[in-house]
Amino acid sequence: MTGVVGVLLAAGAGTRMGAPKALVRDAASRPWVVTAARALSDGGCDPVLVVVGARSDEVRAALVDEDVEVIDAPDWATGMGASLRAGVRTAAHLDADAAIIHLVDVPDVGAEVVRRLCAQAAPDVLARAGYGPRTHGHPVLIGREHWVGVAGSAHGDSGARAYFCDHPVTVIECADLAAGVDVDRVEDLPVGSAVPKLSA
Repeated sequence: MTGVVGVLLAAGAGTRMGAPKALVRDAASRPWVVTAARALSDGGCDPVLVVVGARSDEVRAALVDEDVEVIDAPDWATGMGASLRAGVRTAAHLDADAAIIHLVDVPDVGAEVVRRLCAQAAPDVLARAGYGPRTHGHPVLIGREHWVGVAGSAHGDSGARAYFCDHPVTVIECADLAAGVDVDRVEDLPVGSAVPKLSA
């Protein structure tokens, strides 16, 4: 397996959720940011970078015992593109052939999905997880040769969407491992999950 860096995008304010999704707790009372970071590390990513923005002090505190590097995205409020740029530009200084970009709000995506993507890592790869009929899933796997292009095209909330639309992308089927559905609203939370109260 080639070296793969994990990049977890966890900077959003979660306006539809009512709090940053990084801080939502699962049924075991673990913040989603911890669960997602562990999915990357347990799936074979090393190192793992976590990009933070909204309520960053609280997100950093949740990660204090995790083996991750936390990166601030000062312009996180402009959209996911800012977080993606921050993560990819930091990854560019590391010795890795590819990066797996993961989102904090797909709580059922675990290490098995990450491991399946890692197995396809190469400098020229451009791939993403697919879940049955949904072929535009996360995480995505981006080879080092694409990093400059991805960072340059990441604007607003589109992330790497424009770049992926303009280049051939391999879909790696993962429906046997997860549903891969992103959770945006309180009513869609998995049973036992809880949204943190606003800070005083």
